[in-house]
Amino acid sequence: MNESYPSEQAIGIEYYVSETTGVGGRMRAQPDDFAVTEIEKFDTEPAGADAGAYPYLIIRAQLYNRETNEFVQALSSRLGISRKRIDWAGTKDKRAVSTQLFSIKGIDPEAITEVELGRSVEIDIVGRAGRALEFGDLAGNQFTITVSDPERPENAKEITDELETFGDETVGVPNYFGQQRFGSMRPITHEVGLSILRGDWEDAVRTYVAEPAETEPEKTQQIRQTAGSHLAASELQQALDVLPNRLDYERTLVHALIEGKSHKEAIETLPWNLQRLFVHAVQSYIFNQILSRRLEEGISFVEPVPGDVVCFADRSAPEGVVIPDMDRTQTVSEARVETVSRHCKRQRAFITAPLVGTETDLGSGKIGEIERDVLEAFDIDTRSFALPDDWASEGTRRAIFLPVEPEITQDPLQFSFALPKGSYATVVMREYLKTPPVELG
Repeated sequence: MNESYPSEQAIGIEYYVSETTGVGGRMRAQPDDFAVTEIEKFDTEPAGADAGAYPYLIIRAQLYNRETNEFVQALSSRLGISRKRIDWAGTKDKRAVSTQLFSIKGIDPEAITEVELGRSVEIDIVGRAGRALEFGDLAGNQFTITVSDPERPENAKEITDELETFGDETVGVPNYFGQQRFGSMRPITHEVGLSILRGDWEDAVRTYVAEPAETEPEKTQQIRQTAGSHLAASELQQALDVLPNRLDYERTLVHALIEGKSHKEAIETLPWNLQRLFVHAVQSYIFNQILSRRLEEGISFVEPVPGDVVCFADRSAPEGVVIPDMDRTQTVSEARVETVSRHCKRQRAFITAPLVGTETDLGSGKIGEIERDVLEAFDIDTRSFALPDDWASEGTRRAIFLPVEPEITQDPLQFSFALPKGSYATVVMREYLKTPPVELG
């Protein structure tokens, strides 16, 4: 196996599973080089249905180079409503062309047709529903990705063959959490989370404000180092003065300390979705490390061994996407290995690894040994996730193998494939490009 880039190793992605030199090039040179369309499982009534029984208007928006939260803020402002009345199933990155559903409570179709959001947005009215959209309504995403300036486009075929060997006749990759989970330009959310798990809230603040990343501009790295020196000396106003307005969350934390809040209270002033990401990023980091250890040990990702925990495929998944169902799991015994292997071969079952939390049952045998070794390396265990207030996490599991059926065309080099929700197109594309993560967008 080829080793990954240092910035990938920093988030637990240690290896490539294909040996062939990558095609090179880069993704997202233009926003329309990365097109993503949601695959939903959400039923609607006609737009003219009774608004009393179906108070949620469902729209489909195509966003060009606009991040989901940014669009929602603009839409709520134009409609003159609270953004809390707008819901969606999955958040999309900015540098892309993304197509997704939104539900809006208490709005008539005429209000949408009259709203002006510029040429970067196209909106279609889908219908009405009796409830808001939520994360569970997202089944997956369909991607069409164009690679700019590839150096060896002809290598895509050989890489696909190697990924098919890895998946035992099914093309696939390890179902790693991608760079975006940890911060694309500055992957430190898991480090903040580890400090929180250890009860060191002061270090959590220091890490978020002052820990530089090599992928940041040198000036920004210097700013963080200077701010960190002031924080260490309890010179809070000087730390705030150093931080530019563009580092708004960092300034929010220091402001809170100046106001006399504790370090825990300072962290709690950040947006709730960011707070949740800290602990979730730790779970993702541990998961990535477990997968890398499994690769090191040469243990198959598609043929279970005794002690593995498998889940079964969601029977209600829409056509074209296979979704692992974490509500239906089973520990593989010695006697059941062969039978479960057949299910895995047909994508009726998937080997899983834990997203560790207080309710996690670690595996047994060699698999359990790997999971415990990874936790011990971070000096935490399942009890570490029994955090105060809403920080606690019971944990869940996640499939370790990501099957993919890529359609690849040349001139331009383009990849089309569907993935289940929660999986990352970049962990597929990294095997093909083998470029630094920053080139994956």
